[in-house]
Amino acid sequence: MKTQRPDQELTWSWGHRPRSALDRAEAMAPPPPLAASTPLLHGEFGSYPARGPRFALTLTPQALHIQRLRPKPEARPRGGLVLLTEVSGCCTLRSRSPSDSAAYFCIYTYPRGRRGGRRRATRTFRADGAATYEENRTEAQRWATALMCLLRGLPLPGDGEITPELLPRPPRLLLLVNPFGGRGLAWQWCKNHVLPMISEAGLSFNLIQTERQNHARELVQGLNLSEWDGIVTVSGDGLLHEVLNGLLDRPDWEEAVKTPVGILPCGSGNALAGAVNQHGGFEPALGVDLLLNCSLLLCRGGGCPLDLLSVTLASGSRCFSFLSVAWGFVSDVDIQSERFRALGSARFTLGTVLGLATLHTYRGRLSYLPATVEPVSPTSAHGLPRAKSELTLAPAPAPPVAHSPLHRSVSDLPLPLPQPALTSPGSPEPLPILSLNGGGPELAGDWGGAGDAPLSPDPLLSLPPHSPKAALLSPITEGAPEVPASSGFPPPTTDVSIAASPGGPPDHLLPPLGTPLPPGWVTLEGDFVLILAISPSHLGADLLAAPHARFDDGLVHLFWVRSGISRAALLRLFLAMERGSHFSLGCPQLGYAAARAFRLEPLTPRGVLTVDGEQVEYGPLQAQVHPSLGTLLTGPAGCPRREP
Repeated sequence: MKTQRPDQELTWSWGHRPRSALDRAEAMAPPPPLAASTPLLHGEFGSYPARGPRFALTLTPQALHIQRLRPKPEARPRGGLVLLTEVSGCCTLRSRSPSDSAAYFCIYTYPRGRRGGRRRATRTFRADGAATYEENRTEAQRWATALMCLLRGLPLPGDGEITPELLPRPPRLLLLVNPFGGRGLAWQWCKNHVLPMISEAGLSFNLIQTERQNHARELVQGLNLSEWDGIVTVSGDGLLHEVLNGLLDRPDWEEAVKTPVGILPCGSGNALAGAVNQHGGFEPALGVDLLLNCSLLLCRGGGCPLDLLSVTLASGSRCFSFLSVAWGFVSDVDIQSERFRALGSARFTLGTVLGLATLHTYRGRLSYLPATVEPVSPTSAHGLPRAKSELTLAPAPAPPVAHSPLHRSVSDLPLPLPQPALTSPGSPEPLPILSLNGGGPELAGDWGGAGDAPLSPDPLLSLPPHSPKAALLSPITEGAPEVPASSGFPPPTTDVSIAASPGGPPDHLLPPLGTPLPPGWVTLEGDFVLILAISPSHLGADLLAAPHARFDDGLVHLFWVRSGISRAALLRLFLAMERGSHFSLGCPQLGYAAARAFRLEPLTPRGVLTVDGEQVEYGPLQAQVHPSLGTLLTGPAGCPRREP
């Protein structure tokens, strides 16, 4: 069981939050890849219970290889490969029987099933090669530590000992949950899927349910950001819009906006989550599968710079967008489908059908500053247009609240979730069930049998070093949260003024609205079915509008469809986006340009404009890209693949 020196070492760590811009750039640079087949650890282990099969385990940078040795050796047994892309975390255990000198380590996995969906599973291995428990515990901890280092991108020592001290303190996350997200299932999904997984990964967190519109924006304005390694929204794209604009509202916006932000999709559109899912190399997914994919990536840590778009509206107010500005068909479907919110993502399909039935054209003028280097035309995309919002924007930000920004929060340990009672050793399922945030792993059904002593968490690794101890009782009760009748978000209204963000960098590429544009700009005027400006690749979880786009490419991708297109051709255009072939249709009305700034001037008196899926005041607007202004938690980039 000897550790071999890897050819190259990983460099990115979840636990060390870089403070300066240079540190962030260096930390987020992709580490040199290790050879996929480089053996890092190899050893023989038993299973739980002790009379089960024995295995030879080999750990490589991409997977844990499992070969059954007894009772009957198999060259490639079923389930003999555990991809690290499917692992959320691991822990060490010990038997509650004083006579058992073995130590155990358990791996939490989320493999894809035959139908493509993920299902939680655990694998538990018995370290019993030494005569004493202390020696076996050291070996179990060595494997668990090596696995966690690989998951978090931490370097493994070439010739040194692999000990738990290699793991940094647990990353501290602030989770903001919009219980109204999607079809109102966000809290249930968070409790059932998100919290167990991030607990298995050893991440530390506080959780807040947002209670009203602009609540998240107010919260982040008052946070001591040095206490957090990231702010993660558990909702749709609208909640993240609030968080980013709240960070830019702060007097210290230059440092605040670099706070890493992440998104776990529990909304209707989930556009940014779709882009994160693609960046992580996963197949397109929706619903719970998309949530599990993004949660797995979050557990791994790591991120990348995020371009933000500053948008100046007709009134002179300014907000920041991470997603899109839309006018015409896309914004019409987005806002008009609000009445079907109870349908979840299906609301956009119904909205699209209704939008096609009453297809409108709009006269307008689009001007843009072309990018210096024109990227290749997009070649891949997804489904019908999906909106991104969860919250409707208010005319102005609410006054700051007097209470602590962490009211109604759930902290790390423990959560008041229903737990089955522990059973005796002689029962059919003698093993303890997962205790969220620091308890033992869920081992029921692994290989348990009557008469086997239950396992309990080994405190030396079940919580990473410096993890906070259990102490806080949650004011959130079991089950769904109570929703006062008056606390629902108001329906969208016309000409809503977006809350202005006074902070942020100046728009050096833009003259004041209403003044002539400088030389070098391109202007298009005519009748349009839609105009769309998008920053990341996705417009919805299953709508890949700009497959060539990156989070930090410094570009805004402009799309427009001129009048004259038939309803059938427009429908074919969006359906082709599911296969990424909408530009290969040769549609003469479809146009594209990559730009650094743009101005949109509606010449039709009535219409709908949206920013990140939120309706804003109707009239001329302009925007420019601010490259790498924010920081996005994406997890490692790459494409999951099976090792030979």
